[in-house]
Amino acid sequence: MKDFWIYTALRFGLFLGAFAIVFGIWFLAADSVPVVWVIVIAFLLSGIASFVLLNEQRNRFARKVEVRAGKVNERYEAARAKEDSD
Repeated sequence: MKDFWIYTALRFGLFLGAFAIVFGIWFLAADSVPVVWVIVIAFLLSGIASFVLLNEQRNRFARKVEVRAGKVNERYEAARAKEDSD
């Protein structure tokens, strides 16, 4: 669960950074800033950045999810085998 929160916090931080950069550039270039477009552009930029920069954290989180799912599947199969033998 810790890896989930670390990855989520890093994604959120990338989004906030991208939002600040896009908003700042747009504010310097124009008189008005359409916040909806800034959010959309920041979302796209942070998504691309996280794909490149957060690869290790994403893989670590995926491995933990895979291990946990494997354990649940083993328990399910054990319960199913026990039920079949009864």
